[in-house]
Amino acid sequence: MTHPFTFGRLAAALGLLGALATPLAAQAEGKISIAQQFGIGYLVLQVVKDQQLIEKHAKAQGLDKVEVEWRTISGATAMNEALLAGAIDVVSAGVPPMLTVWDRTHGRQNVKAVAALGSLPNYLLSNREEVKTLDDLSEKDRIAVPAAGVGFQSRTLQIETAKLYGKDDFQRFDKISVSLPHPDATAALIKGGSEITAHFSSPPFQYQALENPKVHKLISSYDILGGQATFNVLYATEKFHEENPKTYKAFYDALVEAEQIIKADKAAAAETYIRVENSKLPLDFVKKIIEDPENDFTVSPQRTLIYAEQLHELGVLKNRAASWKDYFFEEAYAHPGS
Repeated sequence: MTHPFTFGRLAAALGLLGALATPLAAQAEGKISIAQQFGIGYLVLQVVKDQQLIEKHAKAQGLDKVEVEWRTISGATAMNEALLAGAIDVVSAGVPPMLTVWDRTHGRQNVKAVAALGSLPNYLLSNREEVKTLDDLSEKDRIAVPAAGVGFQSRTLQIETAKLYGKDDFQRFDKISVSLPHPDATAALIKGGSEITAHFSSPPFQYQALENPKVHKLISSYDILGGQATFNVLYATEKFHEENPKTYKAFYDALVEAEQIIKADKAAAAETYIRVENSKLPLDFVKKIIEDPENDFTVSPQRTLIYAEQLHELGVLKNRAASWKDYFFEEAYAHPGS
């Protein structure tokens, strides 16, 4: 339970020691550390890594060498701790956790989004036959999510809960939610017999779970948001953005190229995912997910402002965003967004 906070404090201490030892090296151009979570929602990053696109675009920016560090962290809480401690330059999570840290750092570290990582639906699944809708969920159930109460899945569920049961009861399902990484939650849901009876999942895990006849879908994030909507985003501090313009631009251009690579050859993108993630999933299965018209691996944000508006209305966010551009760095303005 204390892991995210322990990691954050350790990272902060190490960062402080490093800063004292080499003050001029802090945030030096030509270095970037990036953290992702689990799943095919990070395919854009996996292509960037596999094709060494940051390194390629760094040369175009006049940087002879760039050091790229890749990390995997589960859950938005740990991501935000790492970012604010200075342990990671760029982190990734769902739109709501990004908006939360944007809101809390407004006028201080000024965290903003770099780019979207794609629009992919997340499904709320159940392995209890009698549970057909949200109304059927009860104290008998435990909903697995990566970051209970604060992550993408919990916040999306809170928006729907407010619609169904009123704003005062928007956290109704937080009481039966537990934090668990997607791979563990998927295994528990498929196997059955544990406290986990529901899972607000994401690709590819929801596809795996639905192959089990005992697992069924209750609702999709697209149902809640009214259509195709951004799942994950990348975000960073204003300090990193301002002090590393060439490295940042190289990173952003790498993301744009990765989107183009995926859309040009989805079969090759499926092979990349399996290779980079050391995945044991069948190639045809991964290819099917990437080719699913519901999934759009784009850097352009879609329907993110719905989260900003709804979470502000629920009192989760203090600052009101007038546009998606309020919480994205300006490089993203070159592409359409919402």
